[in-house]
Amino acid sequence: MLDINIIREQPDLVRKALADRQMETIPIDQVLELDRQRRLTIQGTESLKAQRNAVSKEIGKAKDPPERQAKIEAMRQVGERISQLDENLRSLEDELNAILAGIPNLPDARTPYGKDESHNVVLHGVGEIPEYDFQPKPHWDLGPALGILDFERGVKITGSRFYVLSGAGARLQRALIAWMLDLHIRQGYLEQYTPFMVKEQTMFGAGQLPKFYDNLYHDVEDDLWMVPTAEVPLTGLHMDDVLEETSLPLFYTAYTPCFRREKMSAGRDVRGIKRGHQFDKVEMYIFCKPEESDPMLEKMRVDAEQTAAELGLTYRVKQLCTGDLGFNARLTYDIEVWAPGCNEWLEVSSVSNVGDFQARRANIKYRPSQGGKLRLVHTLNGSGLGLPRTLIAVLENYQQADGSVVVPEVLRPWMGGVELIKPDSK
Repeated sequence: MLDINIIREQPDLVRKALADRQMETIPIDQVLELDRQRRLTIQGTESLKAQRNAVSKEIGKAKDPPERQAKIEAMRQVGERISQLDENLRSLEDELNAILAGIPNLPDARTPYGKDESHNVVLHGVGEIPEYDFQPKPHWDLGPALGILDFERGVKITGSRFYVLSGAGARLQRALIAWMLDLHIRQGYLEQYTPFMVKEQTMFGAGQLPKFYDNLYHDVEDDLWMVPTAEVPLTGLHMDDVLEETSLPLFYTAYTPCFRREKMSAGRDVRGIKRGHQFDKVEMYIFCKPEESDPMLEKMRVDAEQTAAELGLTYRVKQLCTGDLGFNARLTYDIEVWAPGCNEWLEVSSVSNVGDFQARRANIKYRPSQGGKLRLVHTLNGSGLGLPRTLIAVLENYQQADGSVVVPEVLRPWMGGVELIKPDSK
């Protein structure tokens, strides 16, 4: 959530930032008017409370019964006016907070301007697009032929956009998750195992509600929400906490399945496992002091790149433009890997500096060692990496002419030493 002081003191800056995000319809003028009314109401309430306190003292001094009764009646009337103003204040704050909750983070000055993803900037690439002496198959042909990917049973069990990984396919998915977690531990992150269902307030604190309400799975009876990313419960770990400055930065990593109701456009990504309602992801997350968040973003980018590099995948790094920036983010890098069967780049990681946007929503602060006012932490998050797109890239890049798939060397310890996935692999 944005600091209301920024909107109040620099409304033109906020309007321009939202216009750069292609979000000019957010009613900043209404925010300013509600904020003005709110402050006037608070001033009126404080004035009446001071008046009530003065009358209360006078009642104690009044000796004449009629005078005393008149002052009691005056104090009662003041109390009624205070109650009315308090009710008005709650209404104003509810309306103001509802609008503030839907305003995205402001782009960092280093985020390039652009209207949509076509204006994202490629910063660098690592590796060459591989060449084959055969026509590489897409994973939706390769996986079923190997007996490790079953679309029909996924549909039979649940419905469209679900699938089953079997045998070596399931082991490969599990190996990727375990290897990624171990890599991030070596990079300095502390592994967390968190709930996959969270409270509404946890969703709000992480910036998922109310913006993404229609894309989330909700258990109405228990009022619990299925996590769309581990970013949500990792943010919630320190919701309403006051951290000690000496404890920062905090580095966390976690695996979760992710659940999203996003509508799939007909004709777009309709084949394969690139997009689905349930998928796995390993997340990196950092809590730090404001002055640390820029270098922490670079660390997280390097850590995500290392994950792709150690898998031997050709990848590139993009910086997202203002029009493609996520709701919470102020600066984001995407890591994309090449998938030769699909013949396209697949995003496997988004690494973002969120600033104090989530910390303000989730009320996460730290106590400076030298004393003074509590300060909001900065948070950063990044996929490290997202599945199943990493699985797609491994299958398609390591396929052989006979339809088998070589297991990347770094994954073999988690595959029981298996080096090659063939149709009879278990």
